Amino acid sequence: MTMEMEYHNPVLLKETVDGLNIKEDGVYVDVTFGGGGHSKEILSRLGENGKLFAFDQDQDALENAIDDPRFKLISQNFRHLKKFLRFYGIKKVDGILGDFGVSSHQFDVAERGFSLRFEADLDMRMDQEGEISAFHVVNEYSERDLISLLFSYGELRNSKAIAARIIEVREEKPIKTTEELRVALKRFLPNYKEHKILAQIYQAIRIEVNQEIEALKEFLLETLDMLESGGRMSLISYHSLEDRLVKRFIRNGLFEGEPEKDFYGRFEVPFKKVGGLIIPSKEEIKINNRARSAKLRIAERV
Repeated sequence: MTMEMEYHNPVLLKETVDGLNIKEDGVYVDVTFGGGGHSKEILSRLGENGKLFAFDQDQDALENAIDDPRFKLISQNFRHLKKFLRFYGIKKVDGILGDFGVSSHQFDVAERGFSLRFEADLDMRMDQEGEISAFHVVNEYSERDLISLLFSYGELRNSKAIAARIIEVREEKPIKTTEELRVALKRFLPNYKEHKILAQIYQAIRIEVNQEIEALKEFLLETLDMLESGGRMSLISYHSLEDRLVKRFIRNGLFEGEPEKDFYGRFEVPFKKVGGLIIPSKEEIKINNRARSAKLRIAERV
């Protein structure tokens, strides 16, 4: 098994790269490099004058850097897209690919604390040098903040009761591991849906630790400046919070509210949608179960 397959089996590989409508001499960005699967496919379609920049804040991803003069891997969060591309003299790009969420590698390395399958320290940092870990969130956040993130990011209706239980347990002693968190919240985890509810709790904590929603919003706003007219973006989301943001932003360039209309009731939009929602085939899900919740949306800069 290759390092790339161990790291991340790229989801919707052909569909996502097809969506970029690649020009041989274009400049492209893969903002979620991971194992490099999508990047390799983009490079295979670029000519010798094409360029590909990739972003990944996970130190482990640096081991997968591609030896190609047309390629540059930037060890940063994609929320800083414009700043670091400008550093390399790039003011506009022809296409941007994003495959959001947690990589297979992050789930599979037990000590990273992302997976329900392993007991591990509460961590969940995509950037291993990040200041806030899951331990910090679980043991130091106020009850009010815990309620807010469990409700907003985990979509848990009983967020108040779960937060109260976390406070109660941590007053006795810190909750240090994924297993200690599971035991602490056992009363909220009936056997028939323990995995589903735990996944929602993990998701809420992980999104908070990595500021995933804020980072996605900042990134999307930067695409307005960075994409050439006619440039494409192909974006894969894995949960409804991300997908709603992406869908709404593609529709009118905003995250909430409606765009201002002129005297005639018309308004300008920054993107036009390319095709409809794309989801993985049954065959792909059979090969790669983590593809099951993927949603791909493609848009073109007006």
